[in-house]
Amino acid sequence: MVTLMMTNGCNLRCSHCWPESCSPESVQPVPTKTLQRMIRELASLEVEEICLTGGEPLTHPDWFNILNYACSQPGLKRVSLQTNGTLLDDTKIKVLHSMFFKGLQIQVSLDGASKRTHDRVRGQGSFESALQGLKRLSEAGLGKQTQVAFTEMQHNFAELPFLLELLDDLGISGCVSGTLVPQGRAKGANQIDSPTPSQYKKLLDLYQSDLEFRSRYKRLGNIAALEWLKGRSSESAQECVCIETPYINTEGQIYPCHFLPAPEFAVKGAHHRSLETVMMEAIALWAKLPEIDHRRRRELQPCKVCPGRLHCAGGCMGRAYAATGDFMSVEDRCVLRKSVYSWKNLPIFAGEG
Repeated sequence: MVTLMMTNGCNLRCSHCWPESCSPESVQPVPTKTLQRMIRELASLEVEEICLTGGEPLTHPDWFNILNYACSQPGLKRVSLQTNGTLLDDTKIKVLHSMFFKGLQIQVSLDGASKRTHDRVRGQGSFESALQGLKRLSEAGLGKQTQVAFTEMQHNFAELPFLLELLDDLGISGCVSGTLVPQGRAKGANQIDSPTPSQYKKLLDLYQSDLEFRSRYKRLGNIAALEWLKGRSSESAQECVCIETPYINTEGQIYPCHFLPAPEFAVKGAHHRSLETVMMEAIALWAKLPEIDHRRRRELQPCKVCPGRLHCAGGCMGRAYAATGDFMSVEDRCVLRKSVYSWKNLPIFAGEG
């Protein structure tokens, strides 16, 4: 999957925005022809999925033509559109509905099951606008092609079960959650924090005791805490997959993934050079990353006594770098992972790894 940043303009100013997006009027979106050329070349390179993101991609004046162009490329299995959902009015829903591409996926950011939690980080009125966007998507028959992205924070984490219930009622296909990364506007922000270990344990207890929540989660959910627990007794067979998920920003710089905007792994010129040339240059540079990943697995001291050391294997080195600037540090979710791996109630997870 390759993620293309279409613009760094956004109609919201979220407290936890990684790229620290600006108002649409103050930035230049990536030219349509540039994006279309990159999409065409990526498809010819047998990329399986292209993810169009921002900022808010719907603030790009030519967003639909770019999305439609991506969906028309032979060989692409999926095209994803990431949006905050607040601009999904009836007109935009109508044009999305007109696209006959089964591989189209729409991801809407929703950081709570209520305006109290969501609006705290995304701004007053944003919850209701995003919720209306989700309702319109579902009513247009696009619910099965839509999922919600939820950023786990201390103030909203307890609402995850209620959010799954809300999405189930709306007919939305699923919800994927990711823990807040202390980067961008979230770096040093005093109004938002990551969840606590006790919050993670309460969610595990709920999964253990509440059959309705467990059933709904299996249909709709992808929450790190529960996935870690299911696999905690298994050795992680995967190496870091960052090289498989390149990220191209609005400056035409390509990185191994959006978690690794490290200057030493950036290759410039994606907007005006052949992407085959750029990718070959990038792959030669990124060849160092698997060895760094192997070193983390072997050398990180805090991991040697962790009950989940085989499954976690040091965690995500991209997150570790994003939070500390050091590849050879444990990731920022280390204390949360340990709380999951040490959780004692086992029966309901037997056989689910």
